[in-house]
Amino acid sequence: MTPQPKIIIRKLNFYYQKKLVIRELNLEILSNEILAVFGPANSGTTTLLRTMNRLCDLIPGAHLEGEILLDGKNIYAPDISVTELRRRVGMVFDVPTPLPMSIFENVAYGPRLSSMKTKAAVVEVVERALRMAVLWDEVKDRLNTPALRLSGGQQQRLCIARVLALEPEVILLDRPCSGLDPVSTVKIEESLQQLKEHFTIVIAPHNVQQAGRVADQVAFMLMGSLIEHGITAEVFENPTDKRTGDYITGRFG
Repeated sequence: MTPQPKIIIRKLNFYYQKKLVIRELNLEILSNEILAVFGPANSGTTTLLRTMNRLCDLIPGAHLEGEILLDGKNIYAPDISVTELRRRVGMVFDVPTPLPMSIFENVAYGPRLSSMKTKAAVVEVVERALRMAVLWDEVKDRLNTPALRLSGGQQQRLCIARVLALEPEVILLDRPCSGLDPVSTVKIEESLQQLKEHFTIVIAPHNVQQAGRVADQVAFMLMGSLIEHGITAEVFENPTDKRTGDYITGRFG
C-alpha cells in the first residue's frame, strides 16, 4: 500500500517581522515514515518544525503565508484548536526539560490534564509511553524518584515518553541528540525506528550522518529554501543539486 501524505506544505513563506526565513516551500510528509530536515545554521529547519504545531504563534511579529495541511485540513484555519493541534503534533526539543517531579508524574501529567480519570488507565499509558521511548526497563523500579536524577540521555527519552503519553499522530524532534553521548544517541535512534510504526516523525538531526542513519526521506534546506527532497539513499548517493552533495560530503556547512 502506498504511504499517504500526513502533512502537506504549500507555498510556505515565514517571516520574523519583515525578515523572510522560509521561502516558497512545498513539501509532502508521508504517514509512518521518518523525514529528516537538515541544513547549515540559519537554514530554517527549526522554524519549519515549529510552524507544524504553531509554536511560532508565540513569537511576536512572526507570520506566515501559504498552507500547512494535516490530514487535508489547514492547521492555520480559524476553527482549529491550537491546544488540540499540539496534542496531535507533539514536539521534543534539543535540551531535555523534565518537570521537577517524579519520573511517573512527568509522563502522567499530560494524560491527567486531558481528563483521563482512572488511575489504572494512567498507569497503563505511562508504562506504554516509557516502553515506546525505550526507557521502561531502566526506570520501572524507580518510577517515584525525581526525573532530574536521570542522565541526560534518559531525560531526553523521558521527554519523548511525555509526548507519546498524549497519543499524538506526528512527532517533531529538534536535534534531540545534540548534547547526548553516543550510547544515548543509539538508544534514541533505535526508538525512532519502532515509533514510526505508529507515528509520523519529522526530525532536524544534529548532523548529516544521523539523517542518513534514521530517515526514510530527507529534505535539504539552505537559507530558508528547500533545495532537495527525496528518498534518503537516493539523495545521499546521487543528489540532483550540487549544493546538496557539497553539504553531505562536508565541503561546506
